[in-house]
Amino acid sequence: MDSPQRRKRKQQARIYKPAYAKFLSVRSLTVCLSFFVFVLFISSDRLPIHKGVSFRPVLRTSTLSLLPVFLTGNGGAHATSKSQYPRLVVEGRVLMPDHLMLIVSTKLTPPVDNLDCVYYDLVLEQVVLKPVLSVDEYHQFKSIVRCHLPPLNFSASVNLRGRQRGRLGNVVVERRDWLLRLNQSVVPSWDRVVYEAVLDWNAHTRNVVVFAKGLNLKPHREADARKFRCHFSLTDFDQHHRGLFVLTTQAIAAAQETVRCLLPRSILNNPDKAKDIRVTVGRRGDGNVEGADDAPLPSIAKLQNVNSHQGKSNTGKYELCACTMLWNQASFLREWIIYHAWLGIERWFIYDNNSDDELQEVIDELNLHDYNITRHAWPWVKTQEAGFSHCALRAKHECKWLGLFDVDEFFYFPHDRGQDIPGPNSLRALVMNYTDSPTYAEIRTVCHSYGPSGLTSSPSQGVTVGYTCRLEAPERHKSIVRPELLHTTLLNAVHHFRLQDGYRYLDLPESKAIVNHYKYQAWDTFKAKFFRRVSTYVTNWQDDQNKGSKDRAPGLGTEAIEPHNWRLQFCEVWDTGLKDFVMANFADSASGFLPWERSLA
Repeated sequence: MDSPQRRKRKQQARIYKPAYAKFLSVRSLTVCLSFFVFVLFISSDRLPIHKGVSFRPVLRTSTLSLLPVFLTGNGGAHATSKSQYPRLVVEGRVLMPDHLMLIVSTKLTPPVDNLDCVYYDLVLEQVVLKPVLSVDEYHQFKSIVRCHLPPLNFSASVNLRGRQRGRLGNVVVERRDWLLRLNQSVVPSWDRVVYEAVLDWNAHTRNVVVFAKGLNLKPHREADARKFRCHFSLTDFDQHHRGLFVLTTQAIAAAQETVRCLLPRSILNNPDKAKDIRVTVGRRGDGNVEGADDAPLPSIAKLQNVNSHQGKSNTGKYELCACTMLWNQASFLREWIIYHAWLGIERWFIYDNNSDDELQEVIDELNLHDYNITRHAWPWVKTQEAGFSHCALRAKHECKWLGLFDVDEFFYFPHDRGQDIPGPNSLRALVMNYTDSPTYAEIRTVCHSYGPSGLTSSPSQGVTVGYTCRLEAPERHKSIVRPELLHTTLLNAVHHFRLQDGYRYLDLPESKAIVNHYKYQAWDTFKAKFFRRVSTYVTNWQDDQNKGSKDRAPGLGTEAIEPHNWRLQFCEVWDTGLKDFVMANFADSASGFLPWERSLA
């Protein structure tokens, strides 16, 4: 006769065995379906593998992350709550310096007051809910959701949950679902990840440009492309950086944070099927040793086609576009865009590096007046050069010329008495003179750096009118390029790009055009800039490095403490040229108001 303890064990076995068997069946089914889909994908082409491409079917050590976890109203995997959010599938997670970033397969519209981040305690097996920090549109049909960093002893495998009726509720998680969620992939470091992959697709070029942090390539130099490979998978790369099934191609160009690779033949012939393919980069090992390649970087990048104007003729493109990357500079955007639109810029690409001000509201307001602006969420910290390369890939299908400069930089055409005063569209007219040039693919303009000009607060009429005292000698330059004539590496130093062989740049004389760079503004404004830089290879001012660099503020050091007489510094020449020009051409004749001083409504 069985003892009470033995009968209890038999009862528990009967309870848990079906759940375990169900888990195995789901896992086996997922593996089989993934294999079938992948074979179907590559077999859709009679020549499945491109020259230089290798096919390596790799069975992952764990397929838990293949099973999508849907969190709805009450947080259960099979919940049927009437949440305002559809099923949310988290495609990737990256630990950023001050938050956890989730990439979600659904387009969410902010504000998201009823959406919570779900954290799992590794020790006590508890669940904690915290409201999301923010939501951004990402790649048109997806979203970026920012969550607080996980508390101590909590997993970074954070999920999302729609709150019922605006109230926090109990979250019931079965043991099996708990294990599944804790095994979902997380990129543990923002500075070691493949973060974007763009199809470069036109009549002459058909490959992929992959953006990666962690390759540690030298700044402003081309790398040896033979050392790198790209890997394509239908599934996530697991903790060992392997996908379920992988196609591998060779790199053909590499520099800084970009690697350009060949595409597998199946993608070449079926680009519409590429949107769900995940991509990563690895270093090549000894070709004579099986499996000698270094482990590829963790990846959240899926192939993206930014060419929405494929086949658009050169005559149908905008003459002049502009691209910038910014962080919390919404208050300066109106002046920058209205002024340069008057000079002839027709199309704007705004790369937003995690702003939390009213940037989108300002862009929406400007677009109501036909300023043709798109905002692109670019969450990757310290990646300005890569962002400009990404922008150049987008712009070359829409624009003949692309200006790359910051929102505190303004093109200006000085003139002497007796000369014609520059009028509307003068910048566009300038670049159009060289659109068909067989020699020039870039126009460079020197910059004059302006100081606080005696001010202790931001000027109400804008920087072009408020700041009138500058350093005498020019610093650096800014460029306008023909994006279709950039080098295959997309190598740039923010201020200029490397061009295709046979092309060179044109240096404009100061007497013809200059850029006013309002670099050293009133202290409170400048201090915000001091906080963080977006450029990859420029040291943050808080870091004790490169103190003599022109990218730093001379004499400021590494602490955001206002120096003595800051308002009078960087003032060697009083120059009111642009101020006078702006007041003559933009000020309302009756009130004296400038268009960026007030609402455009």
